[in-house]
Amino acid sequence: MEEPAAAAEDLDALIDDLDYLPGHFHLELQLNFEPRSAAPLRARDLKLQREGVRQELELAAAPQRSAVHHLLGVFAFYLEELDEARRCFLEVSRHDPGNLNAWANLAHVYGRLGQEEEEEECAGRLAALMGLAAGPDAAGDPLRAARCLAEQGYAHGFDVGCASPEERARVLAAGIALYEKALGYAKQVPMEEKRSWYFTMATLFIRLDGISLELGSEEQKRLPAFNRTLALLRQVLKSSDPHCRALAWCYLGMLLERKDTFSTTPMGVHDCGYSGTDPLDCFGKAIEIAKDHPSILNRLAKIFHFLGKQDMAIGTCNMALDVLRDPELNWQAYCTRAKIHIKAYLHDLERAKMGLGGMPDRNHLACAKADLEEVVKVCPGLKTYVDIGQVYYYMGVDAVQELMAVDEAALNQALVFLAKAGESEVGAMLPEVQLLRGKCLHIKGEEANAAACFKRTVELDDEGSSHTEGFGCLLEALLAQWSLAQLSDSELAGEVDTWLHRAQAKYPAARLRQELQRVCRSHTDEVLGLARALVAQGRLELVRLLFEAMEQEGEGAGEGTAPDLSF
Repeated sequence: MEEPAAAAEDLDALIDDLDYLPGHFHLELQLNFEPRSAAPLRARDLKLQREGVRQELELAAAPQRSAVHHLLGVFAFYLEELDEARRCFLEVSRHDPGNLNAWANLAHVYGRLGQEEEEEECAGRLAALMGLAAGPDAAGDPLRAARCLAEQGYAHGFDVGCASPEERARVLAAGIALYEKALGYAKQVPMEEKRSWYFTMATLFIRLDGISLELGSEEQKRLPAFNRTLALLRQVLKSSDPHCRALAWCYLGMLLERKDTFSTTPMGVHDCGYSGTDPLDCFGKAIEIAKDHPSILNRLAKIFHFLGKQDMAIGTCNMALDVLRDPELNWQAYCTRAKIHIKAYLHDLERAKMGLGGMPDRNHLACAKADLEEVVKVCPGLKTYVDIGQVYYYMGVDAVQELMAVDEAALNQALVFLAKAGESEVGAMLPEVQLLRGKCLHIKGEEANAAACFKRTVELDDEGSSHTEGFGCLLEALLAQWSLAQLSDSELAGEVDTWLHRAQAKYPAARLRQELQRVCRSHTDEVLGLARALVAQGRLELVRLLFEAMEQEGEGAGEGTAPDLSF
């Protein structure tokens, strides 16, 4: 009985002495920790992230395809799709029999399946590949070690479940550290493969810098990483892969625009030879490299859209469609162009609501509708259903305050598309779908149905979410029911009490207070009536909250544009 125990101790000691440990299931990703959200919400988030990773597979350079397959296997594992997880890892092992992560991950899956013989066989293969079978002092292949670490670093760009910017920053920094360690083993790594690592590292650095800007970090803390990113991109520009090269020029343009966030120009700009480089020239070079590649043009268009360069994004979508107009093969260009038009309309609508501009141009809705209908005909999917449902909603309501129906048929069509979105398992769990459905029903005067949708929206929102619109709409629907005598005083007070407490447990206090202010300003008479009903029932804490919101209405100014409801 002592021999197995001694062997286990020897194995533990050996693992402690290793410089790295293959596999993805021990990494300090939120994905590997105890879930914070309910199982259905976590499954929704995993499936959405997996869909994004599948799209990465279409553009991934050959050296990175194994890293993507590992991620797909990890997502399948946590979705309890163990056969699919095994298939993903076996795919990597067949393509690259020396892949360390493949055998470590397979051993983990076989352990969950209870297939001990297969688990031991995978562990044996892994030990042999790492040189552990020859003794604790044996050295494994440094090329295998480098690729193992790089694949692990790649996974840190796709974590699920981070609850704060600080947590996301920690995960991204851990991914960068793994790539740094991989480069320490990388003397035998082909240069083109190394450049693909540089590209991913630069992507992680840029995301990390974006979080630092969001958190207001001191510029001296940002500076070393900023300069390092410039140096990495300079190397990526030498790549033979047009995808990496085009995006590297685009990212370089982003960084050169960000240099103005520093008090003096970062030295890396001068060291890398970009002293007189105009960001627009960088974006132009990216487009020139991608001009014959619709998939790369589509990626650039999304980045330009994210950066607020809508004219450039539209032009890039048009270029992609000039190369490939078939909506079944190039649906991304149609969908991105539609998103740009939707965002432009929402921006103008919000300005109109605040009295800062005239009526929004409804031609944006017509253009978005035309693009999305092209896609719906040939390859309908969840994202398209949500986007076209949103377009039809805005076509159906007034373009000033979203308070009255101007096209009943458009509202009905919106509900049809949102029902199709809700038919999928993921769509049924999206708060965006329920929010839009509720808004359509509210405009149609179906307050009870609308309230049910808004309640579901609150239930599906992530804890810590700042998207409180669903809760505000729920209050408005309840007040409307009360005004129509569909709810009694006691029923209204009970509903408000219940859902306000649920909202307090889910949303940040400041954001929730702003939403209460909005409702109180828009429905002062109804809120005063609610307050009287609450006083009569002795719910004085609720009354205090409502009156505090009414007194502090100045705090919520400058909310920004209406939320973009696509995911």
